[in-house]
Amino acid sequence: MTGSRLVGMIGRLFHHVRLRRHITTIQLARDLPWAAADPHRNAFDWDEGEAARLTALIVPMVPSAADHAADPDRMAGWRFTDRVTALLVSRYGQWACGWDYSNHFGGPVETWCCVSHSVGGAEETAERVVTCLLEWRDWLEDIAERFQQLAPHPDANAEDRSWHLERAVTRLVTMVVNSTHAEGGWYRLCGTTLTWFLTSTGLGLDEARKTVDAAIGGRFKSHVAPATTTVDTVGEDLAIGLTGRGYYRER
Repeated sequence: MTGSRLVGMIGRLFHHVRLRRHITTIQLARDLPWAAADPHRNAFDWDEGEAARLTALIVPMVPSAADHAADPDRMAGWRFTDRVTALLVSRYGQWACGWDYSNHFGGPVETWCCVSHSVGGAEETAERVVTCLLEWRDWLEDIAERFQQLAPHPDANAEDRSWHLERAVTRLVTMVVNSTHAEGGWYRLCGTTLTWFLTSTGLGLDEARKTVDAAIGGRFKSHVAPATTTVDTVGEDLAIGLTGRGYYRER
């Protein structure tokens, strides 16, 4: 999907939406294929000059006190985040749509909370958006590095592949829990992360999603960090589901 098509999708998703608008942007981020989110495939040229240029673009977009006063539906802040998402996607690529995937909604971005708390003065808000974009990019770069470290060797036998997959699941789930603080809906980002990992190893998207859904099996809950034994079980189920084997040698 091209950036322009995603911008159009953003507009269609937000048309007539009045409640829970954050869910639509989060869903866009979670539905990205790994090829669109992978920082190794999507260059991001950033320096102080670009930071200043982006801030200058966002400042006039921030709703003023007059905008809020003339907005009986209290949607000015949401319209602002919609426009920011479209701007970032058109400027940097599809991956940028996760810029406001905050801890508050089970994401890894700590600087953003929600529209009512995060949209304020123009300069302050613009700088916050820039910080959030960099947080999201840093998180993608972190998981991309972990994917490379955790991937089974292409020539691994079933038992070795099973061991690598189980280890990858436990480490990636732990990373997501730490990044999201197990806030509401954190398990959805966990599912996306595991799906991205499997597709990064060459598994088809549909099979990866089905495998992850089957392994998690409703075990993860909002606002609850999973027990180590639960994470281990998810890892084992996923590994055996894909390889038909467990691992038996001490490592």
